[in-house]
This record gives sequence, C-alpha cells and structure tokens, in this order.
Amino acid sequence: MSVEKPPPGNTDGMKVDRNGNIYCSGPGGVWIVSPQGRHLGTIVTPDRVANLAFGDADSRMLYLVGGRSLWRIRTTVPGLRPITKEKR
Repeated sequence: MSVEKPPPGNTDGMKVDRNGNIYCSGPGGVWIVSPQGRHLGTIVTPDRVANLAFGDADSRMLYLVGGRSLWRIRTTVPGLRPITKEKR
C-alpha cells in the first residue's frame, strides 16, 4: 500500500496483539504494523486518535479515544494486556 500524502497526525498510543503486530495511532487513524515493519493497514477514524487499549474478556475489542470521541472495533487477533497483581 502506498500513501502519496498521509493525512495530518502524529504517532501516539501503541499496543501489541498476540501475533506481535503493533497498533499505533497515527495519520488518518490507527496504523497496524507487522513485527517485520510492514504496514498491514489502517483503521480509519473521523478524528485523530490519542490512545487505544484492548479490552473485553477475550481482549479482541480495541477501544480508541480521540478528541471528544470513543470508538471500538472488534479485532480478529486478541491484544496483549498488562498483567495485574490479582492475575499473578
């Protein structure tokens, strides 16, 4: 995929799924990048994304926040989440 002129925006929040893919807020939405550095695609959003997190019991819901908005999208690969003391 080639982008002639990316929309405005900076990278910010980053998360990783169980396959090692990186989800990073950036120009136009959330960029998904493979462990080898290949751009797999972009989750396009109507506003800049400031941060993101995997959630729900199966870690397949990706929550995105930006401006005054909150979005969520179901992913096919579960995300990695921090381990809390209660889960040890």
